[in-house]
Amino acid sequence: MAHSEHNRAKQSSGAFALIILGALLLFIAPTIHGDTPDLGVASLVFGIIIGGIGFYLRFVRKVRRK
Repeated sequence: MAHSEHNRAKQSSGAFALIILGALLLFIAPTIHGDTPDLGVASLVFGIIIGGIGFYLRFVRKVRRK
């Protein structure tokens, strides 16, 4: 079929939302939790983890399927 790309099912934007949530945690949460460094570091770590999961779901998993 000439236009098989257009006939594929659309991906949900859940992975993109995870990337955005991870970025928000990276930038905003440490400034909110400035008085308690433990929560600031935890939010940095969880921001990296959540953003990494979203990046994997959005880009890496797509490449492995091909």
